Amino acid sequence: MRLEAARFNISLMTDSSKHRVIFDTDPGVDDAMALCFAMAHPHIELVGITTVYGNVTVPQATTNALYLTQLAARSISVAQGASQPLVKHGEAPPDFIHGADGLGNLPSRIASSGAKADRRSAAQFIVDMARASPGQITLVPVGPLTNIAAALALEPKLPQLIKSISLMGGTIKEGGNVSPVAEANIWNDPHAADAVFTAGFDLTMIGLDVTYKVVIPVSLFEKLAAKHEHPLLHTLLHAVRFYAKFYATRYPDLKANPGCFGHDVLAFIALLHPELFSFSQGRLRCVTEGIAQGQTILHDRLSMDFPQAGFGAEIPLSQAAITVNVPSVLKIFEDTLTANWLPA
Repeated sequence: MRLEAARFNISLMTDSSKHRVIFDTDPGVDDAMALCFAMAHPHIELVGITTVYGNVTVPQATTNALYLTQLAARSISVAQGASQPLVKHGEAPPDFIHGADGLGNLPSRIASSGAKADRRSAAQFIVDMARASPGQITLVPVGPLTNIAAALALEPKLPQLIKSISLMGGTIKEGGNVSPVAEANIWNDPHAADAVFTAGFDLTMIGLDVTYKVVIPVSLFEKLAAKHEHPLLHTLLHAVRFYAKFYATRYPDLKANPGCFGHDVLAFIALLHPELFSFSQGRLRCVTEGIAQGQTILHDRLSMDFPQAGFGAEIPLSQAAITVNVPSVLKIFEDTLTANWLPA
């Protein structure tokens, strides 16, 4: 079932409103891009960051989250989460994509401010925040969904306590990037993904169907670094250059015109500007075993019943992004990061 954003319980932003967000992340170059965007955008209030394995190990993910927020002079709680999937064997981090440190193998780092991670687990942090502010917290997960599934196990009423989920992961019509049918975040923990998909959250999936359409040129990050002359933007530029070299080996167009896919930042842009996307609504599942492990399946022919169990009315409705207004998304990304949001 195809629909526009306004028809699926997503309200457009007003000037005075803010999304209160917990960012669940495995930074990661595109995660760093998304984190910078979230810190820069006036309609996003980051109430916490939870870290997970994926692009890097979870200790490295926590180190990176603390480092990037330190560079931005932001005091944001960071809670460390899962180090491995719920059931399947964990995969080695793709250091050939993001670097061993997740940020393109930085040659050096500014001395730490001494900030430490929250003592709570990521799952407990999510539950505590949701209970303290019921109906007000949006989750933006851009890695494996292990922390969200773990939080759900701690608090089965979490779908009623969380306002919504806007996640980056999966694919419906586009092919996969770790198998012909699976996207990396979902494939890393398919059991967690299926648990989250079927729990009853107000859930929007921003997958490869749209993220593969949005290429952010390296030249934009060069312009941002020159404009701000700030350590955070120079760190991001270094990371993006490393990331873009990987894509250049796979996509001839990106060798001639260096750039990288936006991926994670689109989960934030879809939250802020759903009118820039079209969505398909249906019952979302994830294949947990076998050769198609990690495949995301959206049953959007809701008038049709199947003899195969698992797609009936007991499965809640979700939505997946199918198309995107690329020029508008790129403009929002550039305008947000060009604004004066960093300390001197």
